[in-house]
Amino acid sequence: MKLLDKTILSEKIKESLTSVLPVTLIVLFLLTTFLPVPSEMLLAFLIGAVLIIIGMGLFTLGAESSMTPMGEYMGSAMTKSKNLFLVIFVSFFVGVLITVSEPDLQVLANQTSIPPLLLILSVGIGVGLFLVVSMLRILLKIKLKYLLLFFYAVVFILAAFVPKNFLALAFDSGGVTTGPMTVPFIMALGVGVAAIRSDSSADNDSFGLVALCSIGPIIAVMILSLVFGGNAEAKVDYSMPVIETSRDLLTMFLTSIPHYLKEVAIAVAPLAVFFFLFQFIFGGVNRHTLVKILIGLLYTYIGLVLFLTGVNVGFMSVGNYIGQAIVGSPFKYIIIPLGMIIGYFIVSAEPAVHVLTKQVEETTSGTIPGKLLGLSLSIGVAVSVGLAMTRVLTGISIMWFLIPGYAIALILTFFVPDIFTSIAFDSGGVASGPMTATFLLPFAVGACSAAGGSVEDVVANAFGVVAMVAMTPLITIQILGLIYKLKQKKAAASVVADTDAVAQSEDESIIEIVASEDTVSSENDDIIDL
Repeated sequence: MKLLDKTILSEKIKESLTSVLPVTLIVLFLLTTFLPVPSEMLLAFLIGAVLIIIGMGLFTLGAESSMTPMGEYMGSAMTKSKNLFLVIFVSFFVGVLITVSEPDLQVLANQTSIPPLLLILSVGIGVGLFLVVSMLRILLKIKLKYLLLFFYAVVFILAAFVPKNFLALAFDSGGVTTGPMTVPFIMALGVGVAAIRSDSSADNDSFGLVALCSIGPIIAVMILSLVFGGNAEAKVDYSMPVIETSRDLLTMFLTSIPHYLKEVAIAVAPLAVFFFLFQFIFGGVNRHTLVKILIGLLYTYIGLVLFLTGVNVGFMSVGNYIGQAIVGSPFKYIIIPLGMIIGYFIVSAEPAVHVLTKQVEETTSGTIPGKLLGLSLSIGVAVSVGLAMTRVLTGISIMWFLIPGYAIALILTFFVPDIFTSIAFDSGGVASGPMTATFLLPFAVGACSAAGGSVEDVVANAFGVVAMVAMTPLITIQILGLIYKLKQKKAAASVVADTDAVAQSEDESIIEIVASEDTVSSENDDIIDL
């Protein structure tokens, strides 16, 4: 692999441009017409959009050539060892390691009154434990839907005892943990473990790890709330520094880059070191592949730095401003349809979504097209943002949405093919990534603040937007699976009908031939009589 493959990189940049451009144009239209902003905020937004496009292109290229082969190799090596202790230890350790270093989680942790380290460690332990459960599920061939039913029952029983202000935060924690670092590696880990199995359901079981790993943080934060006590409060400041000249604007971005260089290094380095240590002990990866992985890690690192700089510096303040401006106007209810439109397009800009759709297409050999999956995700996220904005304006408890939503999603698991259940619950975690945490969350916080919400109200009503984004794809993608199943049944019935028609036609032909032969025989008998 070359250090810089210009052809592949240009393709990835085009993909990210296609993904980011719609939401950029929508926001740009608002900022230049109905919601005018200072020129420095507009320029910061545009620079942020450029950084996001380049960063996402580099990240997706890096994830494909580093995170995916790393995960597949470690999953395969663990399974081949047939050492249950090794599987449990590595799964738990990697789960904690990759979650603690997840940039999305750090963004969320710094926006609440809970000590960030305490929240991050709790969430990391939750993911580690549930990654162990996920690995054992694949090895023991346990159906995902039974585990989902059991653990979500535990979640909603715990919810009855959790302080109100912790509920939205707990469900948000489940969404942000499955971000751009976690998803490529964990999904590849599942593929590696499932690849050792030779049964027909192995491919289906390679999905579902993200789904289970999203539950762990929810339970962990709920338990933390019962132990920690008190109320969680918002601790947010989305204001942009005073900018007087173009040099100040450039300085704002340049001074932010070292922070994200350090943050992403903390995210990437531990996992890279653990992988190379694992490979040194167990072997099996040739030099060419190791070089390819190293180059891929470099792409991943640079891409994430640019992406996070773009969304945090350029998008966060704008999202908060738009939410405040709309709800502060006489037409505040327009935020619901506007939020739906933004939600529809913003999910395409999530880096992990591209990883998921590509793996789904490859694993199902194109049976589930990536574009169709992306459309289902967009519709789901649009609905979720609309519901989240309704909560912001009305103050309705998040449980009035989550309980019926998850009930519908879990009931659907009994009527759709297992692979659609796995993909749907994986998609819920994937959809709620850095774009949600750094644009939609500030958007909801701004709207809630303008509606007169206190710091407690902000945590209770605005913070649930990540949880809502993580929920609705579970329903929309399973509905897609239901349609797919019905079409398969209709196609099968059509084949049977065609087969019956052909058989009937052949029978009629045989009867006609026999009748014709009888007629000829009768004529021959008449000739003989003569």
